[in-house]
Amino acid sequence: MVDAVIRRSEVAVPARRRTGLRRTMQRKSTVAFLMALPLILLIAVFVVYPALYSLHLATLNKSMERFVGLDNFFFLFKRETFWMVVQQSCIFAITAVIFKAIIGFIVAHFVHNVPAKGQRKWRGMLLVPWVIPPAMSTLAWLWLFDPSYSAFNWVLALFGIGPVPWTGDANWARLSVILVNVWIGAPFFMIMYLAALKSVPEQLYEAAAIDGANWWQRIWFVTLPMMRNIIAITALFSLIVTFANFDIVRILTAGGPIDRTHVFATWAFWLGIQGGDIPLGASVSLFMVPILAVAAVFILRDISKRGNEA
Repeated sequence: MVDAVIRRSEVAVPARRRTGLRRTMQRKSTVAFLMALPLILLIAVFVVYPALYSLHLATLNKSMERFVGLDNFFFLFKRETFWMVVQQSCIFAITAVIFKAIIGFIVAHFVHNVPAKGQRKWRGMLLVPWVIPPAMSTLAWLWLFDPSYSAFNWVLALFGIGPVPWTGDANWARLSVILVNVWIGAPFFMIMYLAALKSVPEQLYEAAAIDGANWWQRIWFVTLPMMRNIIAITALFSLIVTFANFDIVRILTAGGPIDRTHVFATWAFWLGIQGGDIPLGASVSLFMVPILAVAAVFILRDISKRGNEA
C-alpha cells in the first residue's frame, strides 16, 4: 500500500512540473521575453560590455598599466578645450534637433495633404537623404563646400556675393556641420510625424473647424497635443544620435579650424586613437552619458506625466 502511494506521488510530481512549465510557456510575458532574448544578448555584447570596458579604461593611465581612479576626469576639467567641446556639442545637438523637428513637421504636413496616389512617390524621394550612408552624403557636401570649387560659392558669385569660407572659418564651419546633419536627419522626423498625423482622428479637426478655429489654432490645439509623445520620443532619439555623431564632423571639418567644431566623439577619437591616449579618450566619451541621462529623464518624465493625465 505504501509502495503504491510512493509510486503515484513520483508520477504526480513530474506531471505537476510539466503542467507548471506549460503554464509558464503560455504566459505572454514569458513568450515576449524569449522572443526578445536574442536582442537582449546582442545589446549586452555590443552595448553593455563596451560601456563597462570604457569605464574601466577611463580609470587607467596612458600606458594602461596603472589604476589612476578619477585623475583623467580631473585632468579634463582643467582643460579649456574640454569645456569648449562640451559647449560645441550641446549647441550642435540642440540646434540640429530643433531644425530637424521644425523642417520634419512642415514637410510631414505637406506630404500628408498630398493626394494618396502621390504620397508614396514623395515619401520615397524625401527619405533618400536619410537612407544614403552619412559618410557618402558628407563627401558630396564636402565638394559643395570646397574652398576652390564650391558649387555654393559659384551660385553666390552669380549674385555678386564673395566666396564664403564654409569650412575655413569657425562660425561658418559650425553652420556647415549643422546644415549637413539637418539635411540627413530631417527625413526621419518627417516619416515619424507623418505616421503620427495619420493617427489623428479627422473628427477632431472637424469639431475645431465648427468651433471657428483657423489652421494655426487647429495645429496648436489639436495636432501638437495629439503628437506630443511622438515629438518627444523622436527628439530624444535624435538627440542621442546627434550627440554621438562622428562621421559628419570627421569628414567635413575633422574638428577644425583650431578645434572649433570638435564634438565628444571626434575629440575622443583625436585623443584616444590619434593621440595614443586611449584612457583619456574613453573619459571624454563617457561625459555624454550624464548629459543625455538628464535630457532623457526630463523628456520621459513629461511623457509619463502626459500619460497619467490622459
